[in-house]
Amino acid sequence: MVAMLPCADIDRTAEFWTALGLSVTYRQARPNPYLALGRGGVALHYYGLENLDPDDNHGTCGVVVDDTEPLHRLFTRGLTARYGRIPLSGLPRITRPRQRANNAGLSGFSVVDPDGNWIRVSRRPATPDETPRAVDDRVDWVSAGGGPLARALENAVVMADSHGVESQAHRLLSGALARHPGAPVAERSAAWGYLAELSARLGDVPAAERARDERWRCRCVTV
Repeated sequence: MVAMLPCADIDRTAEFWTALGLSVTYRQARPNPYLALGRGGVALHYYGLENLDPDDNHGTCGVVVDDTEPLHRLFTRGLTARYGRIPLSGLPRITRPRQRANNAGLSGFSVVDPDGNWIRVSRRPATPDETPRAVDDRVDWVSAGGGPLARALENAVVMADSHGVESQAHRLLSGALARHPGAPVAERSAAWGYLAELSARLGDVPAAERARDERWRCRCVTV
């Protein structure tokens, strides 16, 4: 089964993905624009859609791999070569590989393409116990454990990296850091680090720098 995603311009989409390491396997301009790309077992198909608004696009698909790191490295190298940086905000953008509590704790990351489609890359479960399950019509939440701040960080990762609501994730994590100043150092360091990234993704450079400073203070305590 291959997902078919909308795009405003198949040529722009082809240029984007070939820069990230995929190859065009099929292209059709008429009567209806259509594009297929692939690399190894990964296949992405796009159809042309006039007047597509990326902000209103709910297109998404999943890519399951044994290890997310090689594909993430490939994509970040391509993004850096194309844009001179790794875009963490706006369109296109990419998230970092992280374990997500709403995905059985499996590592995953997402690429949001220029048309607002989410390509979600996840590690393949190694055992049946790692396979995501539904409990009472909800996804079974798999926490890594820890105190209230660690759980708030897990919630923030789901909000921002799974649902794309960075502002809500930022508010949640900022509040948790304020409420739990005595949390273990490792938990505070991880939370400040993610808050710095969220601030950068939201375009608030001063807040990102303050969060990085706080994380550095936490790391100095552990040395």
